[in-house]
Amino acid sequence: MFPSKTPDRIITNLTEDPAHSFAVNWRTNQQIESGVVEITKATDGPEFLLGNVRKVSAITQSFENQNRSEPLVKASFHSAVVSQLEPNTLYIYRVGNGAENNAYWSEWFQFTTASDNADKPFSFIYFGDAQNNVKSLWSRVIRNSYKQYPQVDFMLHAGDLINDRDANFEWGEWFHAGSFIHATVPSIMTPGNHEYRDGVLSSLWRPQFTLPENGPTKALKETCYAIDYENMKLISIDGEAFDEHKEARIAQTKWLDSVLRTNTKKWTTITTHYPIYSTAKGRDNKKLRKAFKPLIDKYGVDLVLQGHDHTYARGYVENQGRGLTVVNDIGTVYAVSVSGPKMYESQEQEWMARRGEFTQLFQIVTVSKDTITYGAYTPTGNLYDAFEIIKKNGKKELINKIPNSPVRLKRDFVKEK
Repeated sequence: MFPSKTPDRIITNLTEDPAHSFAVNWRTNQQIESGVVEITKATDGPEFLLGNVRKVSAITQSFENQNRSEPLVKASFHSAVVSQLEPNTLYIYRVGNGAENNAYWSEWFQFTTASDNADKPFSFIYFGDAQNNVKSLWSRVIRNSYKQYPQVDFMLHAGDLINDRDANFEWGEWFHAGSFIHATVPSIMTPGNHEYRDGVLSSLWRPQFTLPENGPTKALKETCYAIDYENMKLISIDGEAFDEHKEARIAQTKWLDSVLRTNTKKWTTITTHYPIYSTAKGRDNKKLRKAFKPLIDKYGVDLVLQGHDHTYARGYVENQGRGLTVVNDIGTVYAVSVSGPKMYESQEQEWMARRGEFTQLFQIVTVSKDTITYGAYTPTGNLYDAFEIIKKNGKKELINKIPNSPVRLKRDFVKEK
């Protein structure tokens, strides 16, 4: 929980221009008053140390945080955006205080910038809520996802990363679970309701992440934003701010219309914590759907990746057709997933092509010139759901590749007392 002089909680984030820049954050104790990133191109041996290692100064802020159930924690948070990088290039970097004497550094980490070739395939991991028992029960999900797909380009977290927004202990578990993965595979995240309390965002969100600030208002910076990643537009909608604040509701709706209207990318993905289509009655987000679904339909959004409902469901609305192998002229594909151990029950609905309960999952999404390939996997590596979207000549076809395995339902694993 308590920081030291040595950097911890190191994490990289995607910037607006991930082919030419990356963001990195870390934490130390308050005895460290400044931070530096050292970066250069990776080499086969340690000869990179003999070359031109570039130094980039970080922004440092002193920060005090006391959660209602924890002791006071004092820290320095450091953040830097490293620009002027080359596309599709393997870099090596470390973070520290930059001092010649009494230097405190992290280890050297490697990461690869995005390509500037729109047709080059890339992959990302999509996680639903981690939220509870993160160190003990979520760690195997993120670690096995990386083990199975070590060349993945970035990770997407659909909110509720932890349970109690300002709990240093819980954030420590989240960073511990991902450990070096956070420092080598860039992340983007959208906040969930558990990153908020009484309509107020966690005080730790902005100090420990550096996300784009190109959203509609200052109040929504680093929660509502857009990224161009090769040939995909990635959009984060702050669902909790939408739910709690009328101004945020209006601002995000107008902003999303503008972003989608001017989008030149072939593929479009939206992530938001609250589902447009929920998996159970009583959890319906009518205002969210009324505001955003007309825009999603109008501009032909391909994927909407969500969390919150602590079950799994994936499907489509305009072409309802459970059991079909091929769906012609598919509309938007909606997914709701959960990666942590907190589980709810769901209800079979027309929009669902595949659903599941009591199952921790991570999703691998691979994007190429004409195809999106999607697979939902359990922590043991079993494929639970899969499909492909093929977009050519103005038409979009979906091929279901659902494995021949039964739908997992909570009642099959947890017997009522």
